[in-house]
Amino acid sequence: MRLSAKQAKLKGELDRLYLKTNTADFIPLDPVKFSHRYKDHRDREIAAFLSATIAWGRRDLILKSCEKMFALMGESPYSFVMKGRHHVESSQRGFSIHRTFFEDDLYYLCRGFKACYKHYDSLENLFASSTDIWQGITLFRQTIAEANDGRYSKHIASPDSGSACKRINLALRWLVRQEGPIDMGLWKRISPADLFIPLDVHVGRAARNLNLLDSARAANDRKAVISLTEQLREFCPEDPVKYDLALFAYGMGN
Repeated sequence: MRLSAKQAKLKGELDRLYLKTNTADFIPLDPVKFSHRYKDHRDREIAAFLSATIAWGRRDLILKSCEKMFALMGESPYSFVMKGRHHVESSQRGFSIHRTFFEDDLYYLCRGFKACYKHYDSLENLFASSTDIWQGITLFRQTIAEANDGRYSKHIASPDSGSACKRINLALRWLVRQEGPIDMGLWKRISPADLFIPLDVHVGRAARNLNLLDSARAANDRKAVISLTEQLREFCPEDPVKYDLALFAYGMGN
């Protein structure tokens, strides 16, 4: 579809911000850096989901919390998941890793990851077995809950509730997008064209300022994610979520 002059101008600005932001200098300042530390793809995908899970609040505090979490897991998150005994005393939650994310929340996810690997061999296979990203998130959430006596966690959002599922969509962006250096392109069975924007309050505000989202509708929910991603697909059908980096830069005043 041919873009209007207004759309072409906006696309040009977003492309400029994307190129400015998508550099190796960004990595040490972002939670994605923890996945880049590892060579084994299983370590990297676990690190991506865990880092994204606690990616809310101030970025400097997120990075400190990630350091604490991965220090606990040793040299290989995958080995920690598959070999560890993941529990705290039933009367305790353990120490806080990041705000309301506690030691037992980490162990909850570790038990879930272990089940994912046993059933699907990789987290990529789990998501690729679904018809779309939203169903993949639902299956991921269900598999982890089943490994934890049917208990669901507030730290894994549900698409069925209308959630934007920002943190899981962020991990998927890191793992699926092929164009580096920030995003790693580890997964080959899912196309970047099928991803959805990781929508939080900052990206939502930037999108509304640029008239990519309806400013009269304040909710940053699944409906807003789908609407924004559809808008961005007009600019780059094969890789719409590349503009997540551009919207981040716009929100930072770059």
